[in-house]
Amino acid sequence: MIQPAQLQDRSPLGELVSAIAVEARWIIADTAVMSWRNLLRYRRSPELLMFSTLSPVMFVLLFNYVFGGAIPTGDLNYIDYLMPGILVQTTIFSATTTGVGLAEDLQKGMVDRYRSLPMARSAVLGGRVVAETLVSLFVAFLMLGVGLIIGMRFHGGFWPGFSLPFMVAGFAFGFSWIAAFVGASVRNAEGAGSLMFFVVFPLTFLSSAFVPIESMPGWLQWFAYVNPVTNAVDFGRALSQGGPIVANAWPTALWTLGMTFVIGPVAVWRYRKV
Repeated sequence: MIQPAQLQDRSPLGELVSAIAVEARWIIADTAVMSWRNLLRYRRSPELLMFSTLSPVMFVLLFNYVFGGAIPTGDLNYIDYLMPGILVQTTIFSATTTGVGLAEDLQKGMVDRYRSLPMARSAVLGGRVVAETLVSLFVAFLMLGVGLIIGMRFHGGFWPGFSLPFMVAGFAFGFSWIAAFVGASVRNAEGAGSLMFFVVFPLTFLSSAFVPIESMPGWLQWFAYVNPVTNAVDFGRALSQGGPIVANAWPTALWTLGMTFVIGPVAVWRYRKV
């Protein structure tokens, strides 16, 4: 007599792990699709990519040849001092596109179409963040090439210098979640762009990106030292020009993780409430 197959009972923990794995695969797949959709915008509108690349190059040339001779940086050439700051500045300015694009989708009703599809809602935000991070990585390598052409040199070794664009892109990934939160909250492309300008502008220029902090008034120095942009720039200089890499890495890592795992879920929650 053939006995019926006995089904093995699965523990609640096993069921939970299986459910989380299925959900994670669903979110990753949907995020990949949305990332590709956002990257296609640059192929269909090449002027977006042109602006993203020409504007940073203009900043490099402007600061190096116009302001470089007036800013003392000790024994370090100004172009060597400048490039990590310009890279961080460019990528966080590019990250604001996440908020503006999300607000534009909300304004035009694209998000309502997404919600009618069987897809993870977080993939809409995640797709924009991943796409802009990839664009930031491309722009960072391009700008690094321009810097090398006009005289920048790695004094901390090739591989630490080569990792500089990846570090900058990682920081931009975390910062993009702030832009995503703004875009989901404002729901107007013009308002999102204006608000992100007031966030990015002081963070960039009240940092060590372009001038030594010691040259600032004392009442500004405290803000510059705790500024996440300063931490990222100092980490970039440690990679490209030599310095204590580990000591400079952990503040940037904490800021990036905080923006990703604290602001990120808040941004997704805000988007779900829209």
